[in-house]
Amino acid sequence: MKKIIIPLICMALILYTTFNYDKISSYIANKISDNQKLIINEPNSYAKTEGFKFVQLSEDYIPYSYNDLLDIIFTTINNGWDTFNFYCPSEYTKCMEDMEKISDDSLILTHINNYVHPFNSFTDINTIIYSSGQITINITHLYTDEQIAKINTEVDRLMKELVNPTASEYENIKSIHDYLINNTKYDQSKEADEMAIHPSALASGLLFDHLARCNGYTDTMAIFLSRLGIKNYKIATTSADVSYDSTGHVWNAVFYNGKWVHLDLTWDDPVSTSGQDYLYHKYFLVTTNEMAEADAGDVSIEEHNFRKDIYLEFN
Repeated sequence: MKKIIIPLICMALILYTTFNYDKISSYIANKISDNQKLIINEPNSYAKTEGFKFVQLSEDYIPYSYNDLLDIIFTTINNGWDTFNFYCPSEYTKCMEDMEKISDDSLILTHINNYVHPFNSFTDINTIIYSSGQITINITHLYTDEQIAKINTEVDRLMKELVNPTASEYENIKSIHDYLINNTKYDQSKEADEMAIHPSALASGLLFDHLARCNGYTDTMAIFLSRLGIKNYKIATTSADVSYDSTGHVWNAVFYNGKWVHLDLTWDDPVSTSGQDYLYHKYFLVTTNEMAEADAGDVSIEEHNFRKDIYLEFN
């Protein structure tokens, strides 16, 4: 009798599991996520203590919406963590689906990356989404510890030279702006185009090789602005934001004199056909309208056509 009953029970269990797989999986996932405790490490010394209009600092790391997922990703990057695990609650049924959409959207991740300190920014971000509801974010940082230490030593030296404690905020920002431009040339080499991470795209390239692309100018200025205690982030256009063949552009957004303004060292350090060095202030602490006026001319500049649905401080 046992020989008959046991196979029938096994077959019944197999059939039940087959037809109720989604319910069983959901039940297990909910139980796992309900019982998991998040491991929250301390933010590093470069983490910003305030969020922005587009992304906020997450407080409980439990997502209930698409925007909550963006906030968790921003907070993970901002805090300087190499990896972080969180869990989708049962109430948020589209959690894993939404996370997959974000993970596949390199542009939105790039824009989020612009809100953090350069030393916490990533060169690669990888997300693993488990059927249990667990989500793991792994980050490869753009700057190594050795590069950060070397850059900080140079920034320490320059802060003593360029920043006057009795001067105005405007004067100190201008002093740094002018020094960086006067001691840097725009890197026009083909090699800089071909390499994903080239020294001229980093603060180290500007400070030690005295060559920079827009990323290098912007990262360096962001480091100095943060040292001055001035709220800032990077603002960018991508190849999808301009109508011609371009990789995009990046510059600094600065909270100055009670409002958000633009600061673009790259365009204040133009490349000349004669090889002559120039120092402009056309893009120094300007409003969006003033930047548009500076862009208007014989050749209309499109690199500053940023997305106002992301960089909301400028709306």
